[in-house]
Amino acid sequence: MARPIWTGSLSFGLLNIPIQLMPGERRTDISFRMLDSRTKDPVRYERVNAETGEEVPWKEIVKAYQYDKDSYVVLEAADIAAAASENTETIALDAFVEQAAISPAYLEKPYLLVPGKRAEKGYVLLREVLKKSKRVGIGRVVIRTREYLSMVIPQGDALMLILMRFPQELVDPAEYKIPEGGAAKWKITPKEMQMAQTLLESMAEDWKPGDYKDEFRERLTAVINKRIKAKGATTRIEEPADDEPAEASTNVVDFMALLQRSLKQKGETGQAATKPAASKPATKAAKAAKKAPAKKASKRKAG
Repeated sequence: MARPIWTGSLSFGLLNIPIQLMPGERRTDISFRMLDSRTKDPVRYERVNAETGEEVPWKEIVKAYQYDKDSYVVLEAADIAAAASENTETIALDAFVEQAAISPAYLEKPYLLVPGKRAEKGYVLLREVLKKSKRVGIGRVVIRTREYLSMVIPQGDALMLILMRFPQELVDPAEYKIPEGGAAKWKITPKEMQMAQTLLESMAEDWKPGDYKDEFRERLTAVINKRIKAKGATTRIEEPADDEPAEASTNVVDFMALLQRSLKQKGETGQAATKPAASKPATKAAKAAKKAPAKKASKRKAG
């Protein structure tokens, strides 16, 4: 069974929903091990000093940033940690926006949110209100030491968290030579439009994800199986047993009271659109989240 990336809480207003952040994708790429063709021994990659040719142990390796040609500044672990957000165990939703307004270009990687013990009511409450409003929650999440923009969206009975790209990470289409203007500018006739529309409609289908398979992987797997039978050379690698996943728990809460208090606080500000600054994770929602009795899980690399 997959282990949670981390265990924490999902918050909006004063409501905190203990959750586990679980992998939402399964990589199916076929990986290969490099071998010496002469002896079939494994080939090992080493960390080698470019000047001396000597291997460098991990404990002696530091990170450096190139700020100019041939010029680097060395960063210590404490420097990177100082830039990391303190809000490492809470997904604080800052806004709810229309799902249709978000370009697919912003979407990067999916995760599944699993409610902790006795957190089902809050989980379903958020899921259903998102479905009804056709909106998604926008917030930030810290995975390892990096903070990501993220979107919480209902997916059937589940809540899915999707990491998002920041606007700075997207390439402006204007940087490329892309034809501007409509059909008339490019002398596309009404008949051509009609024929293209007819062709499109003849190929229209309902979206059925199961109809699409990685055919290259299937063909490559068949080749591998054939080689295994021909050579009879297999290698067994013992994987360490997975630990039991930690589970978050929470006490029974009065959702109506929390919702009313959240709305009251919004009204007192007089500016419902005001959001907490990204550089200040200690918002009221984050403070409330820290009080939630969610167990801490060891930080693991995002899958």
